[in-house]
Amino acid sequence: MPQPVIDPAAFAQLQETAGAEFVVELVDTFLVEAPLMLADLESALAVGDTDRFRRAAHSLKSNGNTFGALTLGALARELELTGLEPARRAGGATLAALALEYARVAAALTELRHA
Repeated sequence: MPQPVIDPAAFAQLQETAGAEFVVELVDTFLVEAPLMLADLESALAVGDTDRFRRAAHSLKSNGNTFGALTLGALARELELTGLEPARRAGGATLAALALEYARVAAALTELRHA
């Protein structure tokens, strides 16, 4: 059975800990900021800025894991740990995979936000 886009137990725990209303605010902020982080990754890759690349990957990893978006977190973690050069050698494929997973996460969080 495939892993859900958002781990329901992790999301429920976040709602219990932070409060459902605050989680809606967190989701809204993430849906605005994550595309900026993805763009920052692409920009850092294009100019060879290793530190900015790792920071953006770290932020996406942390935010993804907070919401229970474990695949997104794992993809971003891999970018954070391996750094810019492997992503450059992959010709953007790793960033494309991350962006695709983010789109899935954004759709799932939008649905959960309105639940």
